[in-house]
Parts: sequence; structure tokens; C-alpha cells
Amino acid sequence: MPYYYGDFLANNLYVLLLIPVLALSAWAQFQVSGNFRRYSVSNRRRTTGAQAAEAVLRANGVYDVAIRPCRGNLTDHYDPRDNTIYLSESVYQTATVAAVGVACHEAGHAVQYAMGYGPVRLRSAIVPATQLGSRCSFLLLAIGLALYSQTLFLVGIVLFSLTTFFQLVTLPVEFNASNRAIAAIESGRLLEDDEVRGAEKVLRAAALTYVAALLMSVLQLLRFVLIFLGRSDRGSRGGGRE
Repeated sequence: MPYYYGDFLANNLYVLLLIPVLALSAWAQFQVSGNFRRYSVSNRRRTTGAQAAEAVLRANGVYDVAIRPCRGNLTDHYDPRDNTIYLSESVYQTATVAAVGVACHEAGHAVQYAMGYGPVRLRSAIVPATQLGSRCSFLLLAIGLALYSQTLFLVGIVLFSLTTFFQLVTLPVEFNASNRAIAAIESGRLLEDDEVRGAEKVLRAAALTYVAALLMSVLQLLRFVLIFLGRSDRGSRGGGRE
């Protein structure tokens, strides 16, 4: 089985860059859980997560979004398919600083959909293509490597790039939802001024996880591209074993 210099370069560069990306990912997860625990203290206005989410929706003239509890920890999300905000047990009926921040963030997503926010519309539009890329890219990449087929490998790269693009589009969606959340908290006086800073820390930590996910996806894509280019260069010079 021939071993290509491009494979060697790609794998070594991947490992070199993987260390800081994994460190960032671990740090982000640590910050999310740590800040959520730290600010899981009662807010002085006794505002629950469900009440905060409803307040954000009302302030933006959105009245057709349901708010329901869901099981799990930090499983909060907005589902556009049934137009429902799902809040975890530690957020829905809990009157903490962290709960208000998380709930308002999810309400921010609902507002994005209601107002036709550009990046969220783009993200929704590319979901089918992203799902296809996620399911098929690694299979084609593996087959392309095994059969030394540059064509199959290139198709696998293109499909994988769709997931990377999805991660990229997700960043402005998440940051915008957090910005909407903080603005709503401040304008609606859902938290006291000193408590708002706690909510901001919780949301900044959560946003960092999306940055780490994007960097990981970009790093994998770079690895595949370097392997492809290395093999293409090798083939153009006549091929051969190292």
C-alpha cells in the first residue's frame, strides 16, 4: 500500500493543530457547566426561565410560540418544526440568573424565525444538504482512500465541506440570539444590573462551544484537502511508493 507524503503532512499538521482545538473545546465545556452552576442562584426578581422566555416573545410581538419543559440538563432548544421552545428542568420553572439567560437565548432563536433573520433562514435552507453530507462524506472519504480514487475522495470533501459551512453559518445565529437575549433582559428588567453580567457569562461560554465546533470541522476539512492535494501532486509526477 503506497504511503503518500501528502498523507504524512496532513496527519502531522492535523495532530499539531488538534491539541489546541481540543483544549479550547474542553475549556468551553468546562466554562458552560461551571458558569451555569455558578449562576444557578435565585434572581432577585424571582423570574423563572419560562416567564423570561415568554417576556422576550411578547416584547418582540411573537405570540404563537409554545414554551414547554423537557427532560435533561442543558437540553434547552427551540424547535422550528413545531414552533416550540423546550426548556430543561433546571431552567423551565427555576428562578435563577442562569435559567433566565438560557431561556432568553432560546426565545431569541424563536424571534429570529418569526422575523425572518437572514442567517437562520440560510441555515434552515441548507439543513437537508448538511444532513446528506454528514451521512455520506466519511463513507466516500474512506472508500476514496482505500481505492486510491481521487474522484470519490473529492466528492467526500465537498460533502464534508457542507457540514463545515453549516457550522460557520451557525455562529452568527447563536451570537445574535445571545445579543437579543441580553438586550431583552436589560430592556425588560428581567434581572438586576449585577445579575445581567452573570447571564452574559453563561451565554458567552455557550457561544464558545460553537466556535470550538467550527474550528474542529475546519481542521478536519483542512486535513482532507491536504491529503487530496498531496496525492494529486504525487499523481501528476508519475506516482510511486515512498
